[in-house]
Amino acid sequence: MTAATRLGAYYFAYFSYAGALVPYFSLWLAAQGYGAAQIALVLAMPQIARVFAPALWGWLADHGGRQREIVIFGAFAVFLGFAALYAVRGVAGVALVMFVLSVLAAGAMPLVEGAALAATEGQAGRYGPIRLWGSIGFILAVLGTGAWLDRHGAETILHIVVLLAATVCVAAFGIPARARPSGAATGPRMGAVLRRGDVRAFFGACMCMSVAHGAMYAFYSIHLEAAGYSKATIGVLWMLGVVAEVVVFLRLPQLMRRFSLRALLLASFACAALRFAAIGWAVDLPAVLAAAQLLHAATFGVFHAASIATVHRLFQGGIAARGQSLYSSLTYGAGGATGTLIAGWTWEALGPASSFAVSAVFGALGAALVAWKVRV
Repeated sequence: MTAATRLGAYYFAYFSYAGALVPYFSLWLAAQGYGAAQIALVLAMPQIARVFAPALWGWLADHGGRQREIVIFGAFAVFLGFAALYAVRGVAGVALVMFVLSVLAAGAMPLVEGAALAATEGQAGRYGPIRLWGSIGFILAVLGTGAWLDRHGAETILHIVVLLAATVCVAAFGIPARARPSGAATGPRMGAVLRRGDVRAFFGACMCMSVAHGAMYAFYSIHLEAAGYSKATIGVLWMLGVVAEVVVFLRLPQLMRRFSLRALLLASFACAALRFAAIGWAVDLPAVLAAAQLLHAATFGVFHAASIATVHRLFQGGIAARGQSLYSSLTYGAGGATGTLIAGWTWEALGPASSFAVSAVFGALGAALVAWKVRV
């Protein structure tokens, strides 16, 4: 199989696992009797781990050339970690398991993203047709899991997550191995790149996008269930977003040729502000919720593709893996943890509508940062 095919298989397996975990794991936590703040604490563990762990794995990959081995190790850490939850009780124990497995697995996805860009010779438009297999896997998992849960209950979510995590372990063996580590003397120096104002503004904006998604990933399913939607309907709404994401990935070559990375980033942040305001204040209007979910094409699909392309452009040679890892650390680590914890506090103190309004504000703040400094 070609490298692109093997990477596509990994994306399919990984995001199938994510399709069961992301929309529904909060329902499993709620079924264990945990409150909103406790759920937010558990869900913040992976983001907290991403604050520092990807940088360590990125350094190891740049200096040791162990890209595939790190991905395989991360996949087995996830599988064993979720399997351990069968024996763990109490929010502190669950949070600790989530933290440890997240530290051990944090290096995998940045390295897979780097491998995908390397396989496409850095052409971000060619990345989309590979990455869309992840979106297809997510769609199938979110629909299948939603239908299953309507019949069997939220307590069975852990079974599905463990099973799908096992398939990621198999797919990880297909990740292309890097022939040799990138030379540390080639390309720009890490410190010089990080001192640039546009780079700092870019990372600040990326953090804002993850903060904006905090309420979405922690409480969206709970928000919809409280409004009277069935689990199957919740799955369909999650699916709409990923279907839109698939369309974006298919059209990515044309988008990248027609628009600058800066324009794509600005559009994605503007859509984030609109999307989260709509989710918070129009939960009783299914048509508005559906339209808001379609904006996932911009708030994740366009944003993520434009962001990793920007990182690939800024961090080259011997700092390539560290650049992707730093993006993961700051965006999905620091930004994700902050967003999840803010959502946990605002959800209990202010209510769902205000929590999503805070998300919309962070989307607008990210747009302001890109407009101010970023020129790519």
